[in-house]
This record gives sequence, structure tokens and C-alpha cells, in this order.
Amino acid sequence: MLRLNVSRKRALSVVKELDAFPKVVEDCKETTASGGGFSIMTFCIIMVLVLSEIEYYTSTELKFDYEVDTNFTRKIKINIDMTIAMRCAHIGADILDQTGQDVFSYGKLKEEPVYFELSPKQQEYLKFTQEVNDYLRQEYHALQDLMWRSDKPTFRGAMPPREVMKTGVPDACRVHGSLEVSKVAGNYHVTAGKALNIGGLGHVHVSMNLEDNYNFTHRIDHFSFGDPVTGVVYPLDGTLYVTDNNYHIFQYFIKVVPTEVRTYTNNVDTYQFAVTERNRSINHKEGSHGVPGIFVKYDLSALLIRVREEHKPYWQFLVRMCGIIGGVFCVSGMLQSLANFMYDALCCRLKVGKYGRQGSYDEAVKGLPPMSLPNEVAAAPLLNSAEERDAQDGFPLQNSGFR
Repeated sequence: MLRLNVSRKRALSVVKELDAFPKVVEDCKETTASGGGFSIMTFCIIMVLVLSEIEYYTSTELKFDYEVDTNFTRKIKINIDMTIAMRCAHIGADILDQTGQDVFSYGKLKEEPVYFELSPKQQEYLKFTQEVNDYLRQEYHALQDLMWRSDKPTFRGAMPPREVMKTGVPDACRVHGSLEVSKVAGNYHVTAGKALNIGGLGHVHVSMNLEDNYNFTHRIDHFSFGDPVTGVVYPLDGTLYVTDNNYHIFQYFIKVVPTEVRTYTNNVDTYQFAVTERNRSINHKEGSHGVPGIFVKYDLSALLIRVREEHKPYWQFLVRMCGIIGGVFCVSGMLQSLANFMYDALCCRLKVGKYGRQGSYDEAVKGLPPMSLPNEVAAAPLLNSAEERDAQDGFPLQNSGFR
């Protein structure tokens, strides 16, 4: 048992020797106003940095993976909502792809007579959509930080209904609906005349309207591929083109990229696309040939994009917290030591502060009366032996000899 206690004490002594955090006696600590100010500033900085780190690590980030798209049998849904400044009886809208299939194979879009001029509320909605798209095209160069994020506000809406119905015959035609087409390149177009199927040879547009009445001024309220996804900004939404030329062609060249979105709020298969616009007047005398109308030509990319939303690892958060707290404390301690050193050097140089209050002893006692000076205390005589010390304490001297 004694051996066990000895080994335990020896182990505790070894552990104490390894103590890297020795305790300082309270009486040996000196607190100053400058140290308190540095401490308050240090705690404020640490609090701000900790809050920013918490906000950073509670947010999510998007991961993008690219691979070859091997699903060739999947159908593509095309969502269309556009208004043309011509009556529905004078135009035809359909899709023709590389396989030779047309709108008669995929379904039919709805044609609704409307007024091309918008109401004040509708104009406000159109202007807002145009401003958002213009900002995203010209100013915002990191769309991946805005799209598909679960913590970002999302704008999803549609053209509001007209507040007051106008009187008279509608002067425009709204073409809207969704079609599921094959996953190949195709061409959606709106031109004069209704489309007629001519068997296996495709289709033609037959127009009974005078060419002088052509006007393909149009507005695209919505155009997208796949199912609508929260946070996706569609480039063609809010597009408006007005022309006074009866022979005018509008062309949109679209590159479609299949995208799988796997976030905390979305789990859908959709499509991104980029648009290149081109429009020109048709003048056969000047060599500008073509058919007046609106043509949207789309092609699909062979790449597939996978979008994943992930949280940052929390072990990195703990490591950064230790680095922030320890680093701020060390830097503030060094700054305080440097400030104290410079302050002491300046006070010593200028003889101010505590260094100015100290003078020579002769100057301090000069002019004082003799009685105020401290008296010298006589030194006690040294006692030579233990017997003399005992005698002074009241014990009699004893003879230590033997009889």
C-alpha cells in the first residue's frame, strides 16, 4: 500500500511538471485600464468573427458534376406562352424536329384571341421581368450562387389578368401550352397561315391573308424546357419586339443542356438553355431572303449537369473557431505588450507618469525637520550560544557537566 502511494505521488509530480497552463497567484496579477480596453475590443472582434463563421457554415453550397447524357429516349416538355400581334385565324404555330415529326404528332397549342396592348398592372409585371433578366445578363456573373438555392428568395409568377376588359375585336393571338417532343433538335415557328399535314412529307402553311397585313410584333411571357423549377431564371421571359415592317423575321437559337437538380427543396430533372437572338428585315431585291415569322431553333447538348446542394463539414467549423479565438487572443496580447512597451519608453523619456513622480532621495527628504526623519534602530546583539538565547527567553542557565 505504501509503495502504491509513493508511485501515485511520483506520477502526479511528473504530470505537474508537464503542466503547460501554470496558474498565477491572484496577488501577482496586475490589471490596467489599457488591458481592460484591449480585452473588450478582443471579445468584440471574436464575437463578430464567430457570428460570421456560424452564418457561413449554416448556409449551403452547390456542387456541379458534368457527365455524358446517355438517356436518349426521354421526352422533353416545351412550355410556351407568347402573344403575336396578329389574329389567330391568320397565323399558325407548330414544331418540327429532325425526325420529321411535327405538331400533329405531339399535340396542339392553344390559341386565344387577346389584346396586344397591356393593362397598367400587366405592364408593371412585364417591366419587372425585363429588369430582372437584364440584371442577370449584364451585371450578375455568378448565377450558380442564385439558382436552385434553398435559402434564396424565388420569383415565380405569371402575367396577371387584365383588370378591365377592352371592347372591340381582339387584335392579337396568345399561343400557349406544353408539348412533349423527342429528345432531338427541332424548330418551333410561328408564321402566316395554318399548318396542314401532307402525309409523310411534313406540313405546309397555307395563308389566305394579304402580305401587307403581316405583323410579327410579339411578346414572350414564358418559354422553358422541362418542369418549372424554383429559382430558375428563364432567359426569354419578358422578351418584347415591335416592328413596323411587314416582312420581318425573328430568329432565336437555343442550346439546351439537361440538368438534374438535387437540392433540399428541389428534386427534378430540368433543362438550362442559352439563347442567341437575331432579327432582320426581308428584302429580296437586296439579297435578304427568308420567310417572315418567328423561328425558335433548339438543339440539345450531349453533356448532363448534376446539381447538388451540400452543407460544409462541421469539423472545419470547429477548426476555424479554434484558430479564430486563439489567433485573436495571441495578436491582441502582442499588441498590448507592444503598446505598454512604447508607453513606458515614452514616459521614461519625457519623465512623465510614474517616472516623473520619482526623484532622488535627497531631494525628497530635503527641508524636512530632523524629528520627522526615521531613527536608526540599534542592532540586537548576537547571542553566541543556545544557553544565552534560553536565558534571554527566561530560562536559567544549566550546567551540563557530569558529576
